[in-house]
Amino acid sequence: MTRLDFPEGFTWGAATAAYQIEGSPAADGRGPSIWDTFAHTPGLVANGDTGDVAADHYRRFPADVALMADLGLPAYRFSVSWPRIQPGGKGPANPAGLGHYARLVDELLSRGITPMLTLYHWDLPQELEDAGGWGARDTAFRFAEYADLVAARLGDRVPIWTTLNEPWCAAFLGYASGEHAPGRTDPALSLRAAHHLLLAHGLGASALRSALPAGTQVSITLNLCAVMPGATSAEATAAVRRIDGLGNRLFLDPLFRGHYPVDVRHDTGGLTDWSFVEDGDLEAISAPLDLLGINYYTPTLVDAGPPVAGPSPWPACADVRFVSQPGPATAMGWAIDAQGLRNVVHRVHEEYAPIPLMITENGAAFDDELGSDGGVRDHERISYLREHLAVVHEAIESGVDLRGYFVWSLLDNFEWAYGYSKRFGIVHVDYPTQRRVWKDSAHWYRQVISTNGIDT
Repeated sequence: MTRLDFPEGFTWGAATAAYQIEGSPAADGRGPSIWDTFAHTPGLVANGDTGDVAADHYRRFPADVALMADLGLPAYRFSVSWPRIQPGGKGPANPAGLGHYARLVDELLSRGITPMLTLYHWDLPQELEDAGGWGARDTAFRFAEYADLVAARLGDRVPIWTTLNEPWCAAFLGYASGEHAPGRTDPALSLRAAHHLLLAHGLGASALRSALPAGTQVSITLNLCAVMPGATSAEATAAVRRIDGLGNRLFLDPLFRGHYPVDVRHDTGGLTDWSFVEDGDLEAISAPLDLLGINYYTPTLVDAGPPVAGPSPWPACADVRFVSQPGPATAMGWAIDAQGLRNVVHRVHEEYAPIPLMITENGAAFDDELGSDGGVRDHERISYLREHLAVVHEAIESGVDLRGYFVWSLLDNFEWAYGYSKRFGIVHVDYPTQRRVWKDSAHWYRQVISTNGIDT
């Protein structure tokens, strides 16, 4: 076996998202979010599941923080529910909602766990969606106000702030394919939403800079695609360029270069004239970051094919075909290939900026079951995590400024349109009883953290 030791000070953590674990949708004055509406619409979520209870973390957070401490987690990445802070998406803060997160942060700090806060993990207040959602420019300004309210209350205790989680998903799964809330299927609107999400990041980051103490880090998290050709042909190469444009460069270029990719604007010119990009927007979006979060799960293989009708999360790409990679896969049907993570982190480091990076989500769903001995033998997950951590270590050794790793997810949770049918957690949740059981991967991860390294 080979021992891989990580640098001193490397940040180990686990991640969650508010709607996926909290439950208590009306507690303490919380307003409805687009995910409440979406999940309660028949036929949109597997088995009719909703996030009404989820992992009941809103009520059980002290015990969950104690569990984190037992795991030895140095850091915890969580998201704040916007409708808990502003039930209608605007106006003064709801003191009870802010108070909940203040207590969560205090509990984390009392256990020696560094809080890493994400402001938006897809739970837009429903009233803002009714007013146009991310298709409306005003939503970006409302987000900046929300960021200011949270920073004013928690800024003295939270050292790392993330504006948005995976704006690609919010824009294209939410407004193009309709697979996620709010369930709209308008490709032109999805491009407008993508821009307004990035504008929200820029305005929100500015608000955070004004409110937070010096030295606090401001970031955004992107789910970058490792796009590869599924065939050796010019058509497959062209498909790679187009999907890379929408999945990666549409976000990386404005953030780090201050402009949208010319080829993406050309490819989508039949859908929109991009007039929603106004003077000053790109300057706001491209303000310097302290950190970039990267979420990675699986590579993306593409080829050309006959046009496919129906909603797609890839505007102007109806003739692109997505190819299944042979070999092992997770319960999501996602190919297991850690080389995609290597490609992503090296690309950002070499082509964009040597900015500090963190892997803010990485993990896998498998068909976990409680064994007769009361444990969960998820050795496939351990293998997945080990392979990806070896790539993280290699990237660091080759000079990539990669400072931390957050496993997705701490707990089994509401997995969006899949409901409770997929389990990503390193801790098993028995939903009827809310009993938490450490999977073997949790025991393994505890050892990784305590020794600051892995054996491969």
